[in-house]
Amino acid sequence: MLKRTFDILSSLTVLVLGSPVFVAIALIIAVDSKGGVFFKQIRVGKDGKNFGLYKFRTMYTDAESKGQITVGGRDPRITKVGYWLRKFKIDEFPQLINVLSGDMSIVGPRPEVPKYVALYTTEQRKVLSVKPGLTDFASLEYINENEILGQSDNPEETYIKEIMPAKLNLNLKYIEQQSFLLDLKLIGKTVGKLFRG
Repeated sequence: MLKRTFDILSSLTVLVLGSPVFVAIALIIAVDSKGGVFFKQIRVGKDGKNFGLYKFRTMYTDAESKGQITVGGRDPRITKVGYWLRKFKIDEFPQLINVLSGDMSIVGPRPEVPKYVALYTTEQRKVLSVKPGLTDFASLEYINENEILGQSDNPEETYIKEIMPAKLNLNLKYIEQQSFLLDLKLIGKTVGKLFRG
């Protein structure tokens, strides 16, 4: 109950106080390129249930048909405004709506797309025993994941064979150690990293 109460109060507070900024961002996205302001993608949540995850749109329309992995900050599918939104993780803020609705938590394993969840081992599927979140150990360790993939000759293979297993191990570490105090520490570290750029 404490975790859920914190999720509701914190997400609602940020959404209300940040609403003028979010409206401005939406207008900038609309002017910068054709397409909707938001991007909705199917992710796998707690107990393997799919849900629609929201982000500010940072790529050109239909970009996902060319692959679900983003390679580097200068991926040609990313819009000019989208580059800056991604750089400072501003595109992630609409996920607070997912937190309010109960599909996500502030802290927890990042939700994956069904394509990659299908590759999980029985042990790795334990990450689906908790609500996914905005941040955790893996999010902090791989905050520059796109840049790592941008240096790979085969980004998808690198993700599947190297990055995804490493992130899942960190996800499982979070599940084993989870507590409200740990959540507060992870939130603090995440905010610190974002402000350092």
